[in-house]
Amino acid sequence: MTSVASAPRSAGARPGGPFLSVEDLRVHFPTDDGVVKSVDGVSFEVDRGEILGIVGESGSGKSVTSQAILGLHKGSKARVTGEIWLGGEEIVRASEEEMQQLRGAELGMIFQDPLSSLHPFYTIGDQISEAYRVHNKVSARDARKRSVEMLEKVGIPNASSRYDDYPHQFSGGMRQRAMIAMALICEPKLLIADEPTTALDVTVQAQILELIKDLRTELNSAVILITHDLGVVAETCDSVVVMYGGQCVEKGPVDELFARPEMPYTWGLLGSMPRMDRVRQTRLLPIPGQPPSLINVPKGCVFNTRCRYTDHVEGRRCFTEHPELLPTTPGHEVRCHIEPEERRRLFELEIKPKL
Repeated sequence: MTSVASAPRSAGARPGGPFLSVEDLRVHFPTDDGVVKSVDGVSFEVDRGEILGIVGESGSGKSVTSQAILGLHKGSKARVTGEIWLGGEEIVRASEEEMQQLRGAELGMIFQDPLSSLHPFYTIGDQISEAYRVHNKVSARDARKRSVEMLEKVGIPNASSRYDDYPHQFSGGMRQRAMIAMALICEPKLLIADEPTTALDVTVQAQILELIKDLRTELNSAVILITHDLGVVAETCDSVVVMYGGQCVEKGPVDELFARPEMPYTWGLLGSMPRMDRVRQTRLLPIPGQPPSLINVPKGCVFNTRCRYTDHVEGRRCFTEHPELLPTTPGHEVRCHIEPEERRRLFELEIKPKL
């Protein structure tokens, strides 16, 4: 079996840097109607012990980004370019065999819908044990013991007996806990959670998020949390990437981004989010229009068809010139043509009072 470490794929590893570094990632899908630019130049970093949130509307490229990190586009028609550095190794050019070694051992994934992700014909325990035995030469008895321990760790009551239950015998929250146990049984250094609380009631959502935070601390894993729920990000994440139209339009520390957002799309997300920590003076403000076609991405700023503030930019730069992702404060980057001083003025006078 080929060792990942023994087959360098790029000139020079990056020891000492962030555990995961995604650089100018692009995932394009050729179709009969044109090229779908699902991810178009996304960059971010996440270190061990850190939770990074990736937020945006459906179709913004969040899940495709996570699938690229896992190497799930290999063998498909997708064109994946850019670089993904994991623990000092570049993995975009890794082979499928090498990625199979990394998945589970170095990379763990919690999928959005546990009922469709778990095989209905096999018991929960058998599926978790299989994930463990793929990467560890252990007996079935030892794998069962380890699986029961993981089910207990994620809060499954009577784990030793529920090991032999099938997915349909678990509630939605219990299935999601089983998925987390499967993702973490080999103690991966990077955990990707794709909408892990979708379709769960509020109490179970809180329990699942608290579980992810606890396991992040215990295992010192890097975590990427993909969600459309800014409330989840505010409670759980250390930093956040805001995606729109396959691009990163704003990123930074969670506290900074929530206190001083600078991209009009981020203002729209915050304005459409219910707040429980204060009395709201105005109604929720939906973002007008529809997300752009990823085949015919607008020229200029990808958000220009829905932005209320294009008249605050001289000329027609919003419609002709693609804005760069530029730093505005340390660690906080924004993709917008509006001058920084004008963005902050607009936020303080027009946006902040409505949030």
